[in-house]
Amino acid sequence: MNSVDILVPDLPESVTDATVATWYKKPGDAVLRDETLVDIETDKVILEVPASEAGTLESILHDTGATVRARQILGRILPGPAAVQPEAVKKQPAEPVATQSHEIPHEIDGASQAADALSPAVRRLAAEHNVEVTAVKGSGIRGRITREDIAQHLSNQPLSALSPADVVATVVATVVATPESRTEKRVLMTRLRKRIAERLLEAKSSTAMLTTFNEVNMKPIMDLRKQYGDRFEQRHGVRLGFMSFYIKAVVEALKRYPEVNASIDGEEVVYRNYFDVSIAVSTPRGLVTPVLRDADTYGMAEIEKRIKELAAKGRDGKLTVEELTGGNFTITNGGVFGSLMSTPIINPPQSAILGMHAIKDRPVALDGQVVILPMMYLALSYDHRLVDGRESVGYLVTVKEILEDPTRLLLDV
Repeated sequence: MNSVDILVPDLPESVTDATVATWYKKPGDAVLRDETLVDIETDKVILEVPASEAGTLESILHDTGATVRARQILGRILPGPAAVQPEAVKKQPAEPVATQSHEIPHEIDGASQAADALSPAVRRLAAEHNVEVTAVKGSGIRGRITREDIAQHLSNQPLSALSPADVVATVVATVVATPESRTEKRVLMTRLRKRIAERLLEAKSSTAMLTTFNEVNMKPIMDLRKQYGDRFEQRHGVRLGFMSFYIKAVVEALKRYPEVNASIDGEEVVYRNYFDVSIAVSTPRGLVTPVLRDADTYGMAEIEKRIKELAAKGRDGKLTVEELTGGNFTITNGGVFGSLMSTPIINPPQSAILGMHAIKDRPVALDGQVVILPMMYLALSYDHRLVDGRESVGYLVTVKEILEDPTRLLLDV
């Protein structure tokens, strides 16, 4: 029976190549139709490659870390019942990996490779205490076993199972291993992390970036959430958070200051009459900015639901290219991590980004008296080539006024 090729899917526009991120099967494993076999990482998203046929994974041509292009063959499936594993397939080793010289090879048989890479000192220590190295989990580079790993393995054994000499040797090995505990680990940057670095440097070098600050009294919004939060959740099935207020204020301010919603394209300024707001989301792979399109058309509940959905897809690596493309303005909320103040970097080709920060009780002057209020700093970074001081300060003041008095949204004042 002819094998079926596992192909790299079509890559997003402007993406020329990708990296093999994770194989979920190894040669000889049974696979089901539509079961995810491998993840392919691009500069923007992770693409899942499912099995087109049920059968057995016959071979892997490009292992973890390899750079591949669209429609390139990743491996092959031998069609047939998923539970059947022909002996020829079981015994067949993975084909050589075509990786670039700077890439880290994948550990197909971590135990045997780690054993082959033992240093003389570790090999001697293992032999002295009859330690089976295949039972020791290596913590060194590429799974290499170190003296600390041997000592840890011995220390995990019951004292009754060790001879007196081994008990003493365990303590000695642990002490001797201490100087080698200062280890380093080198890991290749992911494609997303490299792309983030490139865009941040691009923003710093290609824009006249300036940041202006203000602070906002969050008590009115906190009182609203306390008063209506439970009823809001019962009615809409989602909690009333701060982000819906932020986005409503941001969109209203963008309507009043169109320069902040515009961008520079060569020698032209592109003004937009729609409001696509990017929301910075921290994920295990790095920072991504999914886009809430036509944010001005959503109610508070729809905003909360959509943000929750985008955040969950971001954490799971399920965001699509369309959800990450575009955006006229970005909101980043470092306050969820405890940041008191920062200067966010513009997300090119946008012209501005708003940073929200931690809400802290602080003494402030109110009507001639010092009172304790929950205050939050706002930071607006903008491209001074397009946005002047008057527009930037006016924009930030508008956001502040709306957050401090949300009824302005109802009255359009």
